[in-house]
Amino acid sequence: MAGDITTIARPYAEAVFERAKEAGQIAAWSEALALLSAVTSDPQVAAQIGNPTVPRESIRDLVLEVCGDALPAEAVNLLKLLTLNARLDAVCEIARLFEERRIADEGVRHVLVRSAFEVDAEQQEALAKALSKRLGGQVDLEVETDSALLGGIEIRAGDLVIDDSVRGKIKQLAHALQF
Repeated sequence: MAGDITTIARPYAEAVFERAKEAGQIAAWSEALALLSAVTSDPQVAAQIGNPTVPRESIRDLVLEVCGDALPAEAVNLLKLLTLNARLDAVCEIARLFEERRIADEGVRHVLVRSAFEVDAEQQEALAKALSKRLGGQVDLEVETDSALLGGIEIRAGDLVIDDSVRGKIKQLAHALQF
């Protein structure tokens, strides 16, 4: 299901990003999408969005009322389009994909680093510097500790995966022994 919502949301996010970039309003769109995401992810509103007996127009009007004048006209049009196409449930994913695209457009790559042990600030700085050089741009480093790795480190930057964990090496060995 999560893949489905991403598939639905991606064209909207791409179109909104291109329009925002063309108009020089990336920051304004970022704020508008964050607001729409916050409103539609509210448990009470989300329950109404998922309720087939509630007219979509009523939900749209509710969201517009909650947002007030904080939404620019084009964001209101997006909300109307999403309502018309029964895609209000995709707002949060559209906002997430928009932010992903905004960060990538700024030349910053989000990198998830999972380590079996705690990574201190000095190690994070060295890792960020090395990854910045390898990826050819600025990196936004997110570090998680995962004892299931047993030892070592796993790095994910988009489609790039560098698995230098003990668990990864055991899997590779097991796979090699199967043949």
